[in-house]
Amino acid sequence: MKRTSVVLAILAAFAATPVAAQAVTVVEEWVEVETTASRYVSPLQQQAEQAAIAAYGPFRVIDNSTAALVGVTDAASPAQFAAMLAAFPAVDTLEFVEAPGTHDDRANLALGRMIRERGIATHADEGGSVRSGAVELFIAGTNRQIAPGSQFAVHGWLDDWGRGAEDYPSDAPEHRRYLDYYVEMGMNESQARDFYAMTNSVPFEDALWLTGREMREWVGPVSQEVPRGASVTKAKQEPVRTLAYLDFEPVLQ
Repeated sequence: MKRTSVVLAILAAFAATPVAAQAVTVVEEWVEVETTASRYVSPLQQQAEQAAIAAYGPFRVIDNSTAALVGVTDAASPAQFAAMLAAFPAVDTLEFVEAPGTHDDRANLALGRMIRERGIATHADEGGSVRSGAVELFIAGTNRQIAPGSQFAVHGWLDDWGRGAEDYPSDAPEHRRYLDYYVEMGMNESQARDFYAMTNSVPFEDALWLTGREMREWVGPVSQEVPRGASVTKAKQEPVRTLAYLDFEPVLQ
C-alpha cells in the first residue's frame, strides 16, 4: 500500500506540472522495411559485417579510410562515432548500408554536425538504404555519392505531445532547428525550406520513398569538396528542385 501511494503521488505531481513548463522533445523513429523474413539482413549489410575490422555501436570500420552505418543511431552514437575516429583518424568516407533512422533526434543532428566538421564523405551504393533520421546524417557529407539503385525514405516528425510540424507556427523554433541544420549542411534558405517541406509531406506514421535518382534532385553531390579543417558552412550544392517537380512512387519491399 505504501509503495502504491508513492507512485500515485508522483503521478499526481507530474499531472499538476503546467504544460508550458514541460520540455518539448521531437520524436524521430526509424522506418521499417517490410520483408518476408522476420530478421532480414541485406546482402550489402552482410558484406559490411563480414568485412568489418572494428565495430562502434551502429558503425563498422571497413578499412582505415572507410566506415559503414548498419543500424539505428541513438543517444550514444556521437560518442561511439568520436571513439571510432579517435581509433581510426584516417576515416574519410561513411557508407550508408542499412540506416533505418534514429532513437534520439537531437543526438542525431549532433552526429551530423560531427560528420560535417570532419569533412567526411557520405555514400549510398546500389542496395543501400537511408531512412528517416539517417537522411539528416547523409546530407552532412561534404561529398555525397548516390547510386540510382539506393533507396531513401522520409516522413514528418512528431513531438512528445503528439504534435507534428503542421501544428506549429511557421516561425516556431521547432522548425528552425531543422532549417538551420540544412543551411549548415550547404543548402540556402530556399532549398532548406523546400527540402523540409518534402520531408514533412507525409505523416510520422507513414513514409515517402525515393529512389537514389530522385534523391539526387534534392541533395545531389556537393559541387565543391570541403577539405578537412576548412569552413563547411559555405559548401555549394547543385540546384535543389521544389516539391512540385518531383513525381514520387513508392519503392516498397
